[in-house]
Amino acid sequence: MPNLNIYPFSTKKPGRKSLFFIAGPCVIESEGLCLGIAETLAAAAAKENAVIIFKASYDKANRTSRSSFRGLGMKRGLKILEKVKLKTGLPVLTDIHSPQQAAEAADVADILQIPAFLCRQTDLLVAAAKTGKFVNVKKGQFMAPADMKYSLEKAGRKAWITERGTVFGYNRLVVDFAGIPVLKRLGAPVIFDATHSVQTPGGGRGRSSGNRDLALPLARAAVCMGVDGLFFEIHPNPEKALCDKDNTISVKEFVKNIPRLGDLFDEVSSWK
Repeated sequence: MPNLNIYPFSTKKPGRKSLFFIAGPCVIESEGLCLGIAETLAAAAAKENAVIIFKASYDKANRTSRSSFRGLGMKRGLKILEKVKLKTGLPVLTDIHSPQQAAEAADVADILQIPAFLCRQTDLLVAAAKTGKFVNVKKGQFMAPADMKYSLEKAGRKAWITERGTVFGYNRLVVDFAGIPVLKRLGAPVIFDATHSVQTPGGGRGRSSGNRDLALPLARAAVCMGVDGLFFEIHPNPEKALCDKDNTISVKEFVKNIPRLGDLFDEVSSWK
């Protein structure tokens, strides 16, 4: 896989391209929750010979309402992510929101994620790149696919792009699948965020709502359009998740679909 820069996490033989996954709860709710999800993902990764990256945010700084749960904070959150790595062996991804957070988060995280609303913030992107870690840049809901090349230039040679939907009127996102080939031509791995793409931002009376039933169908469509990876927010009981509960899918549903999505990726790849 010469153009897919995930060698440190790959379980496949060099040269063979495979679908990879980023999955975990929207926000770190507790150590027990994260470890439980991560252990399930590690077992699934071993069983399916799949690349799975654990994701969770120590702080969700862009919640709709000031009263919304944001997480456990950077210090506690990073300690939990470090335990996840040590106990499961999974690589971990977390968000950063300011240049000052980059170095500290990089001491634990294998991938630093740039939230969609911050995808043009030069100092943040440059600071993430300087850590030497992988940088997953969420495409802003307001960004044209081709314009993401400028964010990639700031984020460095180890940058990834994640598509997560485009604003379409108030409280509505749509996915422009024709934009995925445009993103791929920029030369970085392209990931599809299946669960954020089904959000209705701010559509839930002080919080975002969404339709989780659309996440897997859209993920399958994204695989058919050639994405390199898929991103899912998952939870043992989505209805009780403290963040993004309406677009989060269950851990059980995600694990069930790992081989299905992997098989679809292999089938689509064979058409080329």
